[in-house]
Amino acid sequence: MARVTVEDCVDKVENRFELVLLASHRARLISQGAAITIDRDNDKNPVVALREIAEETLSPGDLKEDLIHSLQKHVEVDEPEAVAVVPQVTSGDSEGNEIAEIEADDNVSFDSMSEEELLAGIEGLVAPEKSDDY
Repeated sequence: MARVTVEDCVDKVENRFELVLLASHRARLISQGAAITIDRDNDKNPVVALREIAEETLSPGDLKEDLIHSLQKHVEVDEPEAVAVVPQVTSGDSEGNEIAEIEADDNVSFDSMSEEELLAGIEGLVAPEKSDDY
């Protein structure tokens, strides 16, 4: 097959630097055993990756998301946030029932420390002793 050029791919991915990142990421995936979507024709992995982008057998958006996901060290999971339970007060009715207060079961207490206590604790720390062994 004819040689693939950057100009063949630039209309799919406008930024040349992004194109290089996407093509190199795809070439690495191919070398790790990912299935290719076109005929290889004795081309090396970077050329196959560029041909896949040029022929639009892969979505550049999906490839970009996969690249970003592979570079992330901490992946955030979208979980619904816990809804805080607000204590509810019910008023007494005409029969004279008592006022009931409902409290959240998840009471969280935090230890607090003043700045002076923190500094006193830091000053009380002892540095490790150096040895002449190394």
